[in-house]
Amino acid sequence: MLLNLSSPTPLDYFASLVQSDEHFPLLEAAASLAQDEEPSLDVQHVLDDVARLLRRVQARLPEDADDLTQLAILTQVFYQDLGFGANANDYYAPENSYLNEVLRTRRGIPISLAVLWLELAQSLGLQAQGISFPGHFLVKVTLKDGLVVLDPLTGESLGLDNLSERLSPFRDPVDQVASADLDEGETPLGLYLQACPARDVLARMLRNLKEIFRSQEDWPRMLQVLDRLVVLLPEVWTERRDRGLVHAELGHVHQALQDLRVYLEAEPAAPDTVALKNRVSELAAL
Repeated sequence: MLLNLSSPTPLDYFASLVQSDEHFPLLEAAASLAQDEEPSLDVQHVLDDVARLLRRVQARLPEDADDLTQLAILTQVFYQDLGFGANANDYYAPENSYLNEVLRTRRGIPISLAVLWLELAQSLGLQAQGISFPGHFLVKVTLKDGLVVLDPLTGESLGLDNLSERLSPFRDPVDQVASADLDEGETPLGLYLQACPARDVLARMLRNLKEIFRSQEDWPRMLQVLDRLVVLLPEVWTERRDRGLVHAELGHVHQALQDLRVYLEAEPAAPDTVALKNRVSELAAL
């Protein structure tokens, strides 16, 4: 009897990590995204690098450090001593989403820096969570004395006025009028400060990459990202639709038809139904 000794693909490995929301391994799953660029990447090496950063922070902590002291020292080490920050010279480079590169260069975007920072904060015992804030991913820490919201690019603590200003371009004009009667708009702002589940953090990272490759019309790399999104979010049918359209761009007629038909069956009343049915007919005629 012959045994199948082939190694799992990067997508197989990713699928094994994200199959359950219980104990979701955000850091490991996020680190694995770079295997699309570097299939031989040792994800464990990335995890070990983060563990070394954690020991560096722990070495600076007094034995009796309270949560505020822990937060202050983590921020000092991460942003000042280690120099993590924005890749201002090439903000939209895909490497900014690959944790091995972020660790190497100490440069990234809000969400990739947040994933590293959250791993360190949570490992210290801080009640830290991500916030899927419009336009700019944020993090928050619940301390004994209250809630602190931070910009993961800089470690800056953000007050209500700053958060409201950042949110303003994304608010519906009707909502802005409606919130005028509320105290400082705190209630509507609070809706945007809810904790972001780990699966949604990973989806936002992938969608950042998806948009980069879409803008470059880099269909092979966009397809790799969409394969991960379909695995991560199997019932978000728009990702299946988009994968079908990318397959069509690449001349993968069978795969394109399969994905587009799944989408049309799942979303029969979608506004793009007529256009996609026409596209399916065109592809089926090839």
